[in-house]
Amino acid sequence: LRGSDIANRIKLPQLIIDEVIEGLRKSKYIDLKGGAGMGVGKSGMIYTLTTFATDLIRQILDRNRYNGPAPVRLEDWFEAVNVQTVRGMRVNRAKMEQHFGELVVKDYVFDGLGPAINSGKAVFFYGPPGNGKTALCQALVECYDGDIWVPHALLVDDFIIRVYDSTLHKPSPEDPNAPAADSRWVRCRRPLVVVGGELTLETLDLIYSPDVKFYEAPFQLKATNGMLLIDDFGRQKVSPIDLLNRWIVPLESEVDFLTLHTGKKLQVPFNVFVAFSTNLDPGDLVDDAFLRRVRYKLEVKPPDEDQFHHIWEGVCQKRGIAYDAEMIDWLIEAHYKPHNRTFAACQPRDLIDQVIDIAHYKGEIPHLSGDLLEAAVKN
Repeated sequence: LRGSDIANRIKLPQLIIDEVIEGLRKSKYIDLKGGAGMGVGKSGMIYTLTTFATDLIRQILDRNRYNGPAPVRLEDWFEAVNVQTVRGMRVNRAKMEQHFGELVVKDYVFDGLGPAINSGKAVFFYGPPGNGKTALCQALVECYDGDIWVPHALLVDDFIIRVYDSTLHKPSPEDPNAPAADSRWVRCRRPLVVVGGELTLETLDLIYSPDVKFYEAPFQLKATNGMLLIDDFGRQKVSPIDLLNRWIVPLESEVDFLTLHTGKKLQVPFNVFVAFSTNLDPGDLVDDAFLRRVRYKLEVKPPDEDQFHHIWEGVCQKRGIAYDAEMIDWLIEAHYKPHNRTFAACQPRDLIDQVIDIAHYKGEIPHLSGDLLEAAVKN
């Protein structure tokens, strides 16, 4: 590799890399291979390992096989988490409406979620499935101001914990006018981490791989300074009681305790807005001690007929199909009222997607008609 390639991979300044390279050369662990005229000084030179490095490399790989950006000191991360906290945010109704966009939301939802997000603590959603609990969380996280800086990795003693996750953290567009930043950190939107039935007690602790010999951060640590949604609560393989007991200390004290494979306990900040979501009866899942710690509870109710029309109108507009209120009235009279079928916020989207599929199959332009809706309803 060239010196500049090494600096780009490790995300450290060239000056630091040059010092390390020089030390390794003097120890005869690396040697100069060539330059090929690219760059100046050590950054343009190509380096290769020597035979003297073989035993050292074996020792290093036996201890740690992490290969990526240099880790950040744990103390520096603590400081960053505190500065970027989700606590003390000030969100009002106007700001929520701005970020809730296409969602058809009743006043009681705004009034229930606004104070909850200002608390920065936790909220408990309950209600029948398909009425937008996940969509509400996606809109909520957008109400937070500002981006955050997420480290690629953390250094704990002599171990590395990988934090940045490209599937969860969305980098913000680079500002060419911004001052140069420490490349070991990534500027991101505040994350929304969603976990469901796959959640176990083991995945809430540091995940150590004997093969690569470094740690992967658990869900809640990756959600730091953002939002963690525990979806389908009560349907995990672990019992709800055990899961609740795992959350009681972090929710109360705002610190979490993780365990290294050596047995050492690691105290880390628990700076995340937690949302629990269930379509089961909360009375069967949670006890008073837990409900006391989750101050805000919100029943996400099915839409009424007026809301149902509004949702249909929004979905039709999004799919490029003409909205026909009379056809939706027919749908309600023919397929909802006679069967006492409850409305669900997801049904217009699900039905219109099937209408489109069926129309394309029949060689028709997708539109709201009795035949197409009838065929969609049968599914």
